[in-house]
Amino acid sequence: MKATPASGEASGRGRALAAICLSLVLTMSTWFSATAVAPELAALWQLSEVAASALTIAVQAGFVAGALMLGLGNLPDIVPPRRLMITAAGVAAAANALPLLVPQFEAAVAARFLTGICLAGLYPPALKLLATWFIRGRGFALGAAIAALTLGSALPHLLRATVETDWRLVVAATSAATLAGGVILLVAVREGPYPFPVARFDPGQVGRVVRNRAVVLASLGYFGHMWELYAMWAWIFAFTTSAFAAQAVAIAPSLVTFLAIAAGAIGCVGGGWLADRIGRTITTSGLMLVSAACALSIGLVFDGPLWLFIVVVAVWGATIVGDSAQFSAIVTEAGERDLVGTALTLQLGIGFALTIAAIWVIPAMVGALGSWQWAFVVLVPGPLLGAAAMLTLRRLPEAARIAGGRR
Repeated sequence: MKATPASGEASGRGRALAAICLSLVLTMSTWFSATAVAPELAALWQLSEVAASALTIAVQAGFVAGALMLGLGNLPDIVPPRRLMITAAGVAAAANALPLLVPQFEAAVAARFLTGICLAGLYPPALKLLATWFIRGRGFALGAAIAALTLGSALPHLLRATVETDWRLVVAATSAATLAGGVILLVAVREGPYPFPVARFDPGQVGRVVRNRAVVLASLGYFGHMWELYAMWAWIFAFTTSAFAAQAVAIAPSLVTFLAIAAGAIGCVGGGWLADRIGRTITTSGLMLVSAACALSIGLVFDGPLWLFIVVVAVWGATIVGDSAQFSAIVTEAGERDLVGTALTLQLGIGFALTIAAIWVIPAMVGALGSWQWAFVVLVPGPLLGAAAMLTLRRLPEAARIAGGRR
């Protein structure tokens, strides 16, 4: 018989969701804190554009390293997620602030790498912590968490716009925000009424994760999704700038870029709501197919009508990330309950490793083609393969455990 929460627990779900999402908005602000002020840091340290990009790549690489270390050590299933997140928030705030004390490029890259490691101790455990509060509505809850991550990632750009590009204020403010997010976890968040079993340390447990067909297929879907996501986020501004320059469009490319990212937050919440009602595999595969169509058609409207270009960008922005939380939700439902944290962390770590290659391949395509117009075509195979994995999962018996049978 399926467990149901008492009325007090049910009402606490909303408070837990709000507190965890607010904490994610604040703590995730360290992700792109250096990226938002990269021009100022490049001028300060006399960096080339390629060298300055190391400040962003270091965070991605740190996240991958942190996720793999945590996953191989089973820490997300040994240490309570709330305790792991509070510790990670404190260290992330300190690492993020290091350039204020040691304003040197090499130290900043090392600090960004350490920040990425800490973010691996915040994002995956947050999904597991939320899952302890939700059985019904889990897709919506995790979708809200990814929406919070999206808004938090954009927060440094908002801060930069309000402090006259003083990079020190942006860095200090994001460190303070991360500390505040940790305090929220400390005083306003606890584990929910559906806790996962505590695992013991055993590196061999990773084998159980990779032998679970549902988890493997959900992860393959996630990998296809990640091949597309961060490359689009990283380069849509440059793509839009090139398209508008060719047509002498008066609208600022930054506004269209903001639209693409902001639409993603709406897509995450909408995707979670839809997945809880019609099924996770059909929702994720559908969104990936639409997203792949946008990656292809954005080249067709490169020099087309402005309104059509904006529509494609907005639809792409909403669908490219709207499915993100559902891959994690499937792991919490179809994976081994005592290894959910490990499975999530490994899924996210490998997925973010792919983003490094995808971010690099786009400018390589531009160099080969001599234009931005068809550069995003190289992203199309990712969501197509991801959709195929999810439709394969839909046919497995294990899919009956997903979303209460709404596979």
